[in-house]
Amino acid sequence: MKPSDLFQAIVVVAIWGFNFVVIKTAVSEIPPIALTTIRFCFVALLIAPFFRPTKEQLPKLVWLSLVLGCGHFGMLFIGLSGADAATTALMIQLGIPFSIILATVLFSDPLGWGRIVGMSLAFAGAALLAGEPDGASPTALAALLVSAFCWAWANILIKQYKEIHSMTIIGWMSLLAIPILASASFFLETGQLAAIQTASWKAWAALSYIVMGSSIIAYYIWYRLISRLSINQVVPFSLLAPMIGVAAGILILDEAFTGYKAIGGVLTISGVAFIEIRQARLRKLALLDSPIK
Repeated sequence: MKPSDLFQAIVVVAIWGFNFVVIKTAVSEIPPIALTTIRFCFVALLIAPFFRPTKEQLPKLVWLSLVLGCGHFGMLFIGLSGADAATTALMIQLGIPFSIILATVLFSDPLGWGRIVGMSLAFAGAALLAGEPDGASPTALAALLVSAFCWAWANILIKQYKEIHSMTIIGWMSLLAIPILASASFFLETGQLAAIQTASWKAWAALSYIVMGSSIIAYYIWYRLISRLSINQVVPFSLLAPMIGVAAGILILDEAFTGYKAIGGVLTISGVAFIEIRQARLRKLALLDSPIK
């Protein structure tokens, strides 16, 4: 990677690392689906009018609004409402082994022993995290698993949608997800309006960070990186996000650093790292074996 690409990747994962703490702060005051809806309203207002898709691109953006908007972001916010920031930061890393599974199923990508070992470690770590008594509720854990899976799925879709500008993806994915999330909030949550009206400045500051930092700046950079580079070059940098997220949860939110988090986190991150190191070696071997033209 070029130094400029490396710097951009680090900036993105730093924003995402702190984002776990920021979202946790906001969902403690505003119901998660309502908060996600508000987030997308602001993002769509800021971006959608200036980056308009073609008619051919709209069906793809509808699909992304379901997978990324509702599946990843919606479930992430629901998960954080019932899980601490550190546990969430680690559980969401399952998106990487899920990416391997999807690549195997959709593109007949060979699994290989290295990927199997890495996925086994990652899922074993997640199982240990799930066993922590105070780490997350069963509903939150299920939501985080869905969120991680949808994140992996969305990365593959975005890689296929190279012709769509990254800002168009962000703005219109947000806009198209609003009706679905608003309806879900109406039927599944209570007290949203009162919570929004009485929210503190911390909740609104957190929402501003989520909208500007995570939704616009970080994802704009991320989409540009994965459109120019291979997914395997970019995705490994997400390993830094859980480390930042765990540290921020402990230092800022005063979350307990338990044995479950320590061992489960090491297993999860080690499994993901093993997958990425193995794939990097395979890519290097493939380049060495390719004929020079």
